[in-house]
Amino acid sequence: MADEHPARLAAQRSMDAVHKKDKAAWVANFADDGIVEDPVGPSMLDPDGKGHRGRTAIAAFWDKLIGPNRVFFDVRDSYANGSECANVGTVTTVLPNGAIMIVNGVFTYRVNESGKVIALRAFWEPAKMKAVQPPG
Repeated sequence: MADEHPARLAAQRSMDAVHKKDKAAWVANFADDGIVEDPVGPSMLDPDGKGHRGRTAIAAFWDKLIGPNRVFFDVRDSYANGSECANVGTVTTVLPNGAIMIVNGVFTYRVNESGKVIALRAFWEPAKMKAVQPPG
């Protein structure tokens, strides 16, 4: 992902902040009214399916779903045009108890003129998420 496309750069900043466990950098990557929909639509993570809008809600999303865990990204392909980028890949989340959640999907980033994320949308199906229980 060496391309200089603004949305692809924002996606890379997002993933880098998650890898580094840098909540401040991750939240700062969003526009003030940005939204996270992960996954898009109603789910166990967002029963109403309305997403997490604004930096306060985005920070709470981090605290609940990113901060306590180790998260790894494997982007197999990336398509960018206009103000958006769509990454195709796998997100692997290791929970504190050692359980592993594996999600395959398409993860889109839309940015504003300043390169801030206005929408992070994760297209994946909860029913297709793979869970691996910790050993023992």
